[in-house]
Amino acid sequence: MMTVYTVAVVLIVMFVAKSVWIVRQFERGLVETLGKFSKVVDPGLAIIIPYFQSVRRVDVREQVIDVPPQEVITKDNATVTVDAVIYFQVTDPFKVVYNISNFALAATKLAQTNLRNIVGDMQLDETLTSRERINTHLRKVLDEATDKWGVRVGRVEIQKIEPPKDITDSMSKQMKAEREKRAAILDAEGIKQAAILKAEGAKTAAILEAEGRSLAITKIADAEKYETEIVYGAIHAGRPTNDLIAIKYLEMLGRMADGKATKIFLPLETSAVLGSLGGIAELFHKNGESKPEITQLPGRKP
Repeated sequence: MMTVYTVAVVLIVMFVAKSVWIVRQFERGLVETLGKFSKVVDPGLAIIIPYFQSVRRVDVREQVIDVPPQEVITKDNATVTVDAVIYFQVTDPFKVVYNISNFALAATKLAQTNLRNIVGDMQLDETLTSRERINTHLRKVLDEATDKWGVRVGRVEIQKIEPPKDITDSMSKQMKAEREKRAAILDAEGIKQAAILKAEGAKTAAILEAEGRSLAITKIADAEKYETEIVYGAIHAGRPTNDLIAIKYLEMLGRMADGKATKIFLPLETSAVLGSLGGIAELFHKNGESKPEITQLPGRKP
């Protein structure tokens, strides 16, 4: 009798144990009755009928799929190795279980196919500088394709775009040549600017020197003019006689004759002066003094 009770208790405990399911916070439960979908169970305690019903748990957290590297031919016939990472999240547990048998495999193949299409329409240089555009385009295509599977593709990241080694070496040489070219251009620009500045400095110095000389000549001319005006004014203010002018004229002729000049030119208006000289000679003769000797100047008759 005890054996029957014991068996009954054990069966009841097993029945209750199989009737109670605990669905965690990041999961959703799909209840199937005799193999047919019945309902979706939210996180918490779920009661089912053992042996007639079963529960399938679906993880609704964001997950990652690593797309393996593959070789892709670009538009300019260059072969590059490309791989990517897909971040997705289940939005409909029913669709992801019943509309696709292996979502991870399907998403991987879909990503590889679209990577070949996207990169195949781009030049090699464009693929190396347009990762963000590739990411955006690929994410849009995957999100539209996986919508019927109850999955939202959050983002797609290209991990690596690697050209062949020979192309990489050529690109390195090209970059080095471009750097050397820019350095040579900058060096030439520096030399050019230095020459221009030097020429401008010499030009400015010459202009300033010429302006200084011009100013000095102007100042000297002004001083001589002023001196002449003062002397001229003083002479006229003193009202000199022709005799005094003649004597000063003789003194000046003596200084001019002692100079280094080889020729002495008399001014044109010398009649009055010569007349005064004649008067002075007669005066000396009347007083019994000898006449002063007047040196005959070249080009003039005595």
